[in-house]
Amino acid sequence: MNPVLKIAVQKSGRLNEGSLNLLSECGIKVRSGGELMSAASNFPLEVFYLRDDDIPQYVAERVVDIGIVGENEYLEKAEKVDIINRLGFSRCRFSLAVKREEKYSGLEWFEGKKIATSYPVILGNFLKEKGVNAEIEEISGSVEIAPGIGLAEGIFDIVSTGSTLLANGLKEVEVVLKSEAVLIANPSLSDEKKRLLDQVIFRIEATHSAKQHKYILLNIPDEKIDEVMKLLPGMRSPTVMPLADKGWSSVHSVINEDDFWAIIDQLKEKGAEGILVCPIEKMIV
Repeated sequence: MNPVLKIAVQKSGRLNEGSLNLLSECGIKVRSGGELMSAASNFPLEVFYLRDDDIPQYVAERVVDIGIVGENEYLEKAEKVDIINRLGFSRCRFSLAVKREEKYSGLEWFEGKKIATSYPVILGNFLKEKGVNAEIEEISGSVEIAPGIGLAEGIFDIVSTGSTLLANGLKEVEVVLKSEAVLIANPSLSDEKKRLLDQVIFRIEATHSAKQHKYILLNIPDEKIDEVMKLLPGMRSPTVMPLADKGWSSVHSVINEDDFWAIIDQLKEKGAEGILVCPIEKMIV
């Protein structure tokens, strides 16, 4: 019987859509229905839809082989699983917050005070590292109401826009963790499943690389080609093709998206015309 790789993704919530989009970008076709499990139609993969805070445990206990989960859950559960790949979506931060009227002077403000959170492990490790002695009040649900009802002087929770803190009269004072979706795996996968996982990782990295680069095409006078080549190194070197108009060539290359705006003005100064910039769907390096 051929091996099948089992992956856990969040049943619903901020990680669900990103996880399924990633599989789709990797060319893996999976139904996104509400059932517990669905199988890919074109790859030996089964997708299990679970609570995100259960995924590290299920991966550690080999109920599933791999999982997509927030880095915060990986750290909070502290299960014996490995981070295989950082996926770049569902980014957020976890911060300490206090009442807006408090005169916050630094982490020492929390000394001897009570902090409410749903993430006691992450917070406890942070406080220990910083040498701050504070009491951790573990609660679930609406952490942000804790200072208002006198349960704690501060909170430690996820922050996206900060609007929830503002609505509850709080202010963010310390960023403790910046989290994103990560791919985790059981460290004891069979050789067959490791090979399947390597294929998935290869596809993920090709997709990520494509998002970070752009394909650029431009027309340039022949006497400027050498100067343009220095600006556009490409994956190995730019492609240069003569145009029908004598004395002109078309140059094709791949550039890092972060470098594009710095380079584009220089290309125009060299006489480049008809510049086209195209997204790349996949990039194999």
